[in-house]
Amino acid sequence: MTTTVDVSSTVIGGNTGSSPNILVRIYRSYLFRKLLKALFTVWAVSTIIFFMIRLLPGNPIEQYISRLIETQGMDYIAARSQAASLFAINLDAPVWQQYAEYLWNLMHGNFGVSLTSPGTSVTSIIVRFLPWTLFSVGIGLILSFTFGILLGLLMALRREGFLDHALTIFASAVSSIPNYLIGILLVVWLGVQWKVLPIAQMRGTMSPGMQPAFSLAFLSDALFHAALPITVYVLTSIGNWMLSMKGSTIGTLGEDFVTVARARGLTEWRITTAYVGRNAALPLFTQLAIAIGFVVGGSFLIESIFRYQGIGYVLSVAIAQRDYPVMEGIFLVITISVIFANFFADILYGWLDPRIKMV
Repeated sequence: MTTTVDVSSTVIGGNTGSSPNILVRIYRSYLFRKLLKALFTVWAVSTIIFFMIRLLPGNPIEQYISRLIETQGMDYIAARSQAASLFAINLDAPVWQQYAEYLWNLMHGNFGVSLTSPGTSVTSIIVRFLPWTLFSVGIGLILSFTFGILLGLLMALRREGFLDHALTIFASAVSSIPNYLIGILLVVWLGVQWKVLPIAQMRGTMSPGMQPAFSLAFLSDALFHAALPITVYVLTSIGNWMLSMKGSTIGTLGEDFVTVARARGLTEWRITTAYVGRNAALPLFTQLAIAIGFVVGGSFLIESIFRYQGIGYVLSVAIAQRDYPVMEGIFLVITISVIFANFFADILYGWLDPRIKMV
């Protein structure tokens, strides 16, 4: 007696049954759910930004018409006719239609064209000015994080001493002063009253005639123009790193593994570097990942004060001129950087700390 087995149905049935299981596992995975949440947040925030921008008083066409009437003496009809031919946007269209067009362009990677600079795409503006912001804020963040960790560790190891009290007062003071106020004070004191720095020559991102290149001359010139913004970024953020590292180190010093390390006869330098410092700095690395996301948006006021032509300065000009596509594009870049910085911070913390398991 022979038994016939339908191999095709068995194979097909096995494949059919395994496919939903794979999809279910992917959907239930921690990273996939976090990614979906991040994408949804980007869409929600970009939608809110789109409608909030249009609630601002005035629009680019009306402002352009007012300038034509004041400077060239045109009547309203002629000025509006010229503005309508210049601006590549129909603000008289229903808002829902403008929003649908906005989403359609985003789905195709098109941020639109600047209203005040006809023919210039928003993408090219972002690509041109964003590197300068990343350069200045990035250097300031790296310096403040590095020195903040070292000083915070020193404060914890020398706690209740003169150095600890002095550095704590300094960190608390610089953390409580707004960054724009420190920027204004630097301009007034160093540039106007004491005349220590040539503030007028330090405006912009490069000296006239200088071209971007991989050379020492270009790097020194770029650092010269970015010196004041970098100083402000360091002063306004180093205090938080110092105090956070101090608190984390004090908590780590009370852990059992530190006591065991001392009982084993390890040197204080070995305990400080390999045991205390590494574990105390662990939470700060996730904070650093989140802080990186705020690099783009954290330069708005500082770049305006020093006339440093990064993405923050461009955003301030776009807001003043009601350049909707430029505003939407820059705000979207800020939103994406912040949201995905939080996303990667969760992944980084799980990678650095094996006690945390992402499921």
